[in-house]
Amino acid sequence: MTGKSQTSNVTNKNDPRSLNSRVFIGNLNTAIVKKTDIEVIFAKYGKIVGCSVHKGYAFVQYMSERNARAAVAGENARIIAGQPL
Repeated sequence: MTGKSQTSNVTNKNDPRSLNSRVFIGNLNTAIVKKTDIEVIFAKYGKIVGCSVHKGYAFVQYMSERNARAAVAGENARIIAGQPL
């Protein structure tokens, strides 16, 4: 699972309004799943303005809270690389 990414790595803006449009993705097998994979999976819910991947988890920053809520509803407990999100 590889590819090139154009999305910013910034998901920790200090603007409190951006918190509601940020999605935490836990239990992520980051040895297999890469940033571009996350972007492909979560892009169907709206414009992603930032994506940061860390060991075991990631954050996706959307333009709007509505997009973030749709992503949580659609992807919660989805199995990716053998692990439920």
